[in-house]
Amino acid sequence: MSELRIYSESDGSKPLSTHTSHADIARELKQVGVRFEKWEASKAVYPGASQDEVIAAYRSDIDRLMREEGYQAVDVISLNPDHPDRAALRAKFLNEHTHSEDEVRFFVAGRGQFTLHIGDKVYETLCMQGDLIGVPDGTRHWFDMSEAPYFIAIRLFTNKEGWVANFTGSDIAEQFPRLAVAARAA
Repeated sequence: MSELRIYSESDGSKPLSTHTSHADIARELKQVGVRFEKWEASKAVYPGASQDEVIAAYRSDIDRLMREEGYQAVDVISLNPDHPDRAALRAKFLNEHTHSEDEVRFFVAGRGQFTLHIGDKVYETLCMQGDLIGVPDGTRHWFDMSEAPYFIAIRLFTNKEGWVANFTGSDIAEQFPRLAVAARAA
């Protein structure tokens, strides 16, 4: 289940509020300029799938978004707990950074946690399969996939170079909860 926890930027120990209804999450995030939508993620792709497989499965959705929003590039990040570079990839995204363009992700499998630092609040957003999040350019944020990542996210860019981060140098991300490893059904 998707979840939003809102904290004061000065206290990562106790959320000010918690939201689990998709409509509530979307409403809270919209108030700070963040797009959060529920989409259909029904194509059979699994973490570890190749970029070509994922793009082919979601080609019509990708093409529509590119047309509607002017995106110029698309890629896929697909990780499972056995990925040999999972620790290095996790570390790359864990520090607070911004982008000079919107960061748009559609989770077609698994989960990941976007944490947004907006004003004097921190918005910890657990994205699940079917969630689309659009973080506006210049928004301070970080992303956690846990120590045992399990997700596929389609990433759309207006910059043809793809993902380019501008790190803030702040240690704020270290003051807030990390994404725990997901329990697996037996």
